[in-house]
Amino acid sequence: MYSFDMSEMNSSLSPHEITLNRPPWVATTLGSFLIFTIVVDILGNLLVIFSVYRNKKLRNAGNIFVVSLAVADLVVAVYPYPLVLVSIVHNGWNLGFVHCQISGFLMGLSVIGSIFNITGIAINRYCYICHSLKYDKLYSDKNSLCYVLLIWILTVVALVPNFYVGSLQYDPRVYSCTFAQSASSAYTIAVVFFHFILPIMIVTYCYLRIWILVIQVRRRVKPEFRPKLTPHDIRNFVTMFVVFVLFAVCWAPLNFIGLAVAIDPGRVAPLIPEWFFVSSYFMAYFNSCLNAIVYGLLNQNFRREYKQIIISLCTARMFFPESSNDAADRIKSKPSPLMTNNNQVKVDSV
Repeated sequence: MYSFDMSEMNSSLSPHEITLNRPPWVATTLGSFLIFTIVVDILGNLLVIFSVYRNKKLRNAGNIFVVSLAVADLVVAVYPYPLVLVSIVHNGWNLGFVHCQISGFLMGLSVIGSIFNITGIAINRYCYICHSLKYDKLYSDKNSLCYVLLIWILTVVALVPNFYVGSLQYDPRVYSCTFAQSASSAYTIAVVFFHFILPIMIVTYCYLRIWILVIQVRRRVKPEFRPKLTPHDIRNFVTMFVVFVLFAVCWAPLNFIGLAVAIDPGRVAPLIPEWFFVSSYFMAYFNSCLNAIVYGLLNQNFRREYKQIIISLCTARMFFPESSNDAADRIKSKPSPLMTNNNQVKVDSV
């Protein structure tokens, strides 16, 4: 197995100058894995964006966050990941300090933007189901756009401290300019808590409340409920819940490595196997291409639109949305309500 001496990171050599003595198959494997991720990321997330653009049934407040999440995933595929590929090929970073900082910044923009958008989606679904009487006012088109804008403003603000801490550095183990977990223990702990643990807690709370309510309705736990849930409604819930679970699974190892290293760098860092550290990074990278696949597998509207877009590529009609009556489409796409005496419970159509 390949090895890497962590003492080299503390030597007089700059991280950019460090090269690793690894078998050729390691670079080939990581490069192939990243190429696959880039291709699926770009094609899949473009399909998501064009699907919402073309299909009026998909143009709703909830899917504004889905498009924003697709943009966050696209960011890494068009700049940082290709630079990582170049670094893999040359077994080192030879693109200079500026590209390193931009690449690290955009990687952070993507991951923090992703978790903030996933949190926004969960809050949107929670309001739609559990506070449906207030939903139309809370999530008008204008308000939804403002929420998305706020998400990206908070994302940029969250990244600014990196430039003061000096935590955007090249890590030769993963061929990437990325967040250096050892730059500042206090800052790393803050990053893991505010950019991962806290959003995960909020999302978990929202989905638990939704599923508790849905289960109560389906099992008629409360006599005032008259359930009208359809299998399609359940699949829509499952789609976004799976997106959340996949993000948590893919990013949890890297975040908990960072947390452990920050708490006791001297003792913990040497104990982490390099293969595990590298695997956790590339598993996190892989997450950026998964959401579009989930939509296609679990959501009939997206799956149908994917097929139409692929067909349209051959007829040059991709950029022309289907012409149909807006009001009629909204009525047809309106989800089945669950009626109570005091509240109307809805299930979103993704």
